[in-house]
Amino acid sequence: MTTSFCNSPADRVPMAPNPAPPSGDSAQLLNALPHPVLAILPNGAVAEANAAAEAFFGMSRTSLRHQKLAELVPDDSPVLSLISQVMTRGAAINEYRVDLGLAKIPGEKLVDIFVTPLPQVGEGVVVMLQERSLAEKIDRQLTHRGAARSVAAMASTLAHEIKNPLSGIRGAAQLLEAEASDADRALTRLICEETDRIVKLVDRMSAFSDERPIERESVNIHEILDHVKKVAQVGFARHIHFKETYDPSLPPVLGSRDQLIQIFLNLVKNAAEAIGEESSDGEIELTTAYRPGVRLQLPGSSAPVSLPLEFCVRDNGPGIAEEVLPCLFDPFVTTKVSGTGLGLALVAKIVGDHGGTIECETNARRTTFRVLMPRYAPRDGRGASRR
Repeated sequence: MTTSFCNSPADRVPMAPNPAPPSGDSAQLLNALPHPVLAILPNGAVAEANAAAEAFFGMSRTSLRHQKLAELVPDDSPVLSLISQVMTRGAAINEYRVDLGLAKIPGEKLVDIFVTPLPQVGEGVVVMLQERSLAEKIDRQLTHRGAARSVAAMASTLAHEIKNPLSGIRGAAQLLEAEASDADRALTRLICEETDRIVKLVDRMSAFSDERPIERESVNIHEILDHVKKVAQVGFARHIHFKETYDPSLPPVLGSRDQLIQIFLNLVKNAAEAIGEESSDGEIELTTAYRPGVRLQLPGSSAPVSLPLEFCVRDNGPGIAEEVLPCLFDPFVTTKVSGTGLGLALVAKIVGDHGGTIECETNARRTTFRVLMPRYAPRDGRGASRR
């Protein structure tokens, strides 16, 4: 494939200066769009990018405007071919369900690509990318909540129908242990240990049946993440390097401090287990960011809910098997030999109870769990703006 903006060395020098950045209402409108939008000059240079494009490409708007699109995607990327066609024909072209690779981020993203020429001939094109995976992940999130409710009903039954008989079995084993021989005493202890293990499993499942309203307050998420990191570093993740990329101006979360700790402690523990104790270069990255434009239609709500707060737990472990990914947050789904498959299902339930959603992206050496949540808004309306 040959295009006018990605192969010739001379094209590395912009043919025209980047236009002045949009200001006022135009900039706000561009950044309010939930999908990545780029303005591309005829020589392939990025003239403008919105906030969603910053998140998509993993770099700031200033950095994007110093690059050509051919430097952000592989040489054979379909988006380069589409741009070339639009510039040649002068008409808009759309392409759906495209696996788009990024030059600096491993893996591929499934996107719909919309390319349209700018009004004046020779000004370039506008490219909009719509991640299909986000909509599909949100649909799966609603399914996860339904599955959690099913587990809740089952947990209530199990708690009543199983725990009482187990208590009797354990009591009988303890009575037998007092008069048993040494060989038989080992068997009675085994009965007690296995009974206790089943009770713990039922107790974990009982957490799904807790429908009491969450006692919420204004919570600083960075304090939560710092607490989780300290707990991890003195225990299961003492051999792993932690990296923090925080937005210091992030507004608070409206939530339960204890439950938020439970969410991120579980995610960090899973990341540490994925990396493994034998790894010498294991790294877990904790990130926070403000992503305007993400909205979710929740059951029982008349309008979409804004979820601008993004919290990520990223690890450089081997990744998650592709066949497991679609049902990762379903109960009893696990990749661990001794796992119960309830940890991530409970995380999804707690995130859902907070009005948010959780999603996972995985590639070799880069797995990201992304939690999206609403921001804290006082009843008197103060603090409604981000900064």
